[in-house]
Amino acid sequence: MTTTVTLIGNLTREPEIRYTREGLATTNLGVAVNRRWQDRSTKQWEESTSFFDVVCWRELAENAALSLVKGMRVVVTGRLEYRSWETEEGDHRSKVEVVADDIGPSLRFATAEVQRTERRGAETEEPTEDPMVEAPAGAAVPPRRSRK
Repeated sequence: MTTTVTLIGNLTREPEIRYTREGLATTNLGVAVNRRWQDRSTKQWEESTSFFDVVCWRELAENAALSLVKGMRVVVTGRLEYRSWETEEGDHRSKVEVVADDIGPSLRFATAEVQRTERRGAETEEPTEDPMVEAPAGAAVPPRRSRK
C-alpha cells in the first residue's frame, strides 16, 4: 500500500546532495507547510506550521540540488515512507519522510525558467539501504543556480 501526498510549502534549508557508494544521487530537503484559519468563536486568525523531511533520488535529486534554494516555495508529490534504525549507542530511532516522485517551484507567487536536461537511460536498480556518503573530492557536482 502506498500513501501519496502533495506538499506545498517553503524550503527550510539548502538542498543537500549526496551520493551512495553505488553512485546514485540523493538530495534531502526540508519543507515547512503553513496552515492559517480563523477561529469562528473569537474571529482571531490562527496559524500552524508543520515541517517535513523530503528525499529524492537520481536525476530528480540532481535537478533539485541545481534548481532549488532555501526559502523557495515548492510543490512536492511523493509517498510517505517509514524508516527505523539503531544508533551507535543502541537507541532506537524512527522517522516518517516523503520520498519525492516530483518537485517543482510554485508559480503562485513567482515565475520560473525551465531548461530541459538530457535524458539518461532507464536505471533499474532501486535505492539501497546503504548509508549515504558525501560526494568524493573532485567529483563533478554541478554548480547551484543563484536565486533571482
